[in-house]
Amino acid sequence: MPKALITGVTGQDGSYLAELLLAKGYEVFGLIRRSSSFSTARIDHLYQDPHEGKPRLKLTYGDLCDGTNISAVLHELQPDEVYNLAAQSHVRVSFDQPIYTVDVGGIGVLRVLEAMRRMNKPPRFYQASSSEMYGRVVETPQTEKTPFYPRSPYGCGKVYAFFQTVNYREAYNLFATNGILFNHESPRRGETFVTRKITRAATRIKLGLQDKLFLGNLDAKRDWGFAGDYVEAMWRMLQHDTPDDFVIATGETHSVREFLDEVFGALDLDWKPYVEIDPRYFRPTEVELLLGDASKARKLLGWEPKVTFKALARMMVDEDMKLARREAILREHGENP
Repeated sequence: MPKALITGVTGQDGSYLAELLLAKGYEVFGLIRRSSSFSTARIDHLYQDPHEGKPRLKLTYGDLCDGTNISAVLHELQPDEVYNLAAQSHVRVSFDQPIYTVDVGGIGVLRVLEAMRRMNKPPRFYQASSSEMYGRVVETPQTEKTPFYPRSPYGCGKVYAFFQTVNYREAYNLFATNGILFNHESPRRGETFVTRKITRAATRIKLGLQDKLFLGNLDAKRDWGFAGDYVEAMWRMLQHDTPDDFVIATGETHSVREFLDEVFGALDLDWKPYVEIDPRYFRPTEVELLLGDASKARKLLGWEPKVTFKALARMMVDEDMKLARREAILREHGENP
């Protein structure tokens, strides 16, 4: 039975990846930080085998800011594959917490790579790189050969981690890959990210639970896919014969304004009376357009995105409408949601 370690397992991607690997027969370990409260809602359903009552996903404590700890975890578990998804992943927040963002998303990756280098049998390694590395894009669409021009502390940290991954691959012959994933969303997306913020607000507005939605740049364009599709690409990268770097994207770009049209349209609403622009949500340096070319992944990995932009918006609306209805029922009975 192959063994995998997922850092960032409690996040959107971590939960979908854990599901995928468990379905493929892996023994899956998830790395979580010690804290006074755990945000494990996305993975709670993966703890117990419904037939045998045995743990399926196993959690272990660790923190990418602590190299000694990471080394100890890797040497104890001896995983076959490591998927590094841990990060402070909110781009706007990275301007407010730049040092922490880069420590986890940049130096933290180096700590993992260095710990793996010292193992007798280093695992195959996947690094979650990001389209935000392209930032102020110098060509469209963006490919594996497009130069990086990051426009945020988050993007800068990811560029550092990208090149450290390449360096350790070339210097120490590690099986280390970068997945340059463009924006990918789902009903499990955090509510501070613009797509989920929109679907959550729109469904609440539909039921009279909310009056306004405050957003920043409506003209920013992104290549949006479904997170469930993208974790399949992560797995395929580590099954490939040789380590390499791959862009994962849909090849379509849509503005925030278009996402508003899809979401509110699905609810038979016009978004314009409800949406107001708040300068607080603008970044100090904006990324206006991201559009990926995943031809290499299609050719070498056989990977294709399955969920369309429209289907993704509808999926998120349907799930958030369930939450909004439950909230409405609780309010009706005088309970806090």
